[in-house]
Amino acid sequence: MAAPTHQPLGIHHKRIGDTIVTAINDGMFQGAFSMLANLPENEATAMHEASFRAVPPRLAVNCFLVRTGDRLALVDAGCGVAFGADLGRLADVLAAMGVAAGDIGTVLATHLHPDHIGGLIDGAGAALFPNAELVVHPADHAFWSDEATLAGATTDQDKGFVTLARSAIAAYGDRIRLMASGEALPGISIVPEPGHTPGHSGWMIASGNESLLIWGDIVHMPGIQFKMPGVGMGFDIDGAAAIASRQRIMDMTATDRTMVAGMHLDFPCFGHVARASEGYAFVPEVWTPSV
Repeated sequence: MAAPTHQPLGIHHKRIGDTIVTAINDGMFQGAFSMLANLPENEATAMHEASFRAVPPRLAVNCFLVRTGDRLALVDAGCGVAFGADLGRLADVLAAMGVAAGDIGTVLATHLHPDHIGGLIDGAGAALFPNAELVVHPADHAFWSDEATLAGATTDQDKGFVTLARSAIAAYGDRIRLMASGEALPGISIVPEPGHTPGHSGWMIASGNESLLIWGDIVHMPGIQFKMPGVGMGFDIDGAAAIASRQRIMDMTATDRTMVAGMHLDFPCFGHVARASEGYAFVPEVWTPSV
């Protein structure tokens, strides 16, 4: 029998009260320390080497299936075909779980970057979830829809980001719901975290006495940004606001002992934020055989 060359599909279930949240790994992509803001590359390299992390860095891409009552919702939809063959595994994972695209009633977007909404559309720009409404913060919808955003895109990458966001907005059209506060579904509330994009948001899931904040892109590089929350990303739309949101959310979740999950946290990506002598630390949830 040939030796395996790839991991099995990334699926991890977590019960939050009566709600089941399934973390889905959409793949990983090769990053670079040049993506960081406010930290020299040699310092970032040293931090990764000291913590036995890959150099250059590799970033996980995660999304989440939420089962609440008789509803199925996604929080983000991964990359689709936007980032190449090593990503875009959401469709295969859903199929392995027996979930059809038509079963998804709601997609809760953290923001409209391609590694979060690429999986909403096919290569021709058609919606892949025919019965789902797309819920997004109005500031993100307005930013990516604005002709000035497209006009201001100076690189092919930036133009691709805008074009893909606009394609997703067009594909879901009258099935888009804009919300800046409140519950999108019973027990699932939006948590604005502006900066990375104007409408970047987390989704707080509460059931019984338990809660989980799926915080989107509060952290891209866990080996650096927990210890140094003042380190941003070069593609943050508003770097100062992104840092302020990161510090606020880390302080809140550490104080309240709220479980978190993130799109770029190491899979299976559930855990807690703890205060440390320098900044914060991430304490991963211990794996258990039962949900």
